[in-house]
Amino acid sequence: MESFYYVDIFETKGIEYLLVIGYLIVLIFFWHVLSKPEPSLQRAEIFRQIRGALSQWFSLPEGYYYHQGHAWALPVENNLVKVGIDDFTQKFLGKTDKIHLPAVGEKVKQGEKGWQLNFENKNVDILSPVSGKVVEINNDIINRPELLNLGPYTDGWLMKVKTDRPKSVFKNLLTGKLALSWGENTIDMLQEKMSSTNELGLVMQDGGLPVLGFAKIISPDKWDVLAKEFLMTE
Repeated sequence: MESFYYVDIFETKGIEYLLVIGYLIVLIFFWHVLSKPEPSLQRAEIFRQIRGALSQWFSLPEGYYYHQGHAWALPVENNLVKVGIDDFTQKFLGKTDKIHLPAVGEKVKQGEKGWQLNFENKNVDILSPVSGKVVEINNDIINRPELLNLGPYTDGWLMKVKTDRPKSVFKNLLTGKLALSWGENTIDMLQEKMSSTNELGLVMQDGGLPVLGFAKIISPDKWDVLAKEFLMTE
């Protein structure tokens, strides 16, 4: 009758098996480390996501003329021009508490203070995109400042201005491809600010779009100073 013998492979080749297992553990560890993206790559990916979101989030409709202080002008008839703030301003600053507009009959000058927005007891000036006499203000928006956020280019218009030299006024504003290029520069400025404050991720909602009023996230204590830089009123 044949005899059967039990062979303990770990007793005969224990060292070899331990070496193999150890090698695999080390290999898995280094693979895990090397597979992680470098911080610079992670940051670049966040930049890419934010830039893509901003390009869709910040609208500049055709037919409007834009001042680099982020106000717009729209020819209505003859020398009459309707004005307001652009989409960037209302989303960057968030919900407005009060709007202070010049009275009918007052004059505004292109590139100078045209009106003022109030946010949590802080005032932000907006430059007028045109020169002329105020002939009408939007009373609805005085009573309902939220219209600025709901439709900055439609129901959220601010006032109508009669200008004596419309051609000269519009010559100094941006439209078409020039406006789009300026919008891209605005996005670049935002990325730079978000990078310097390390708030790249916090400005994004779950849906991938920036949070409304995210100036306060980028600079909680001095967001109004940041706003003045973008709105050219500092």
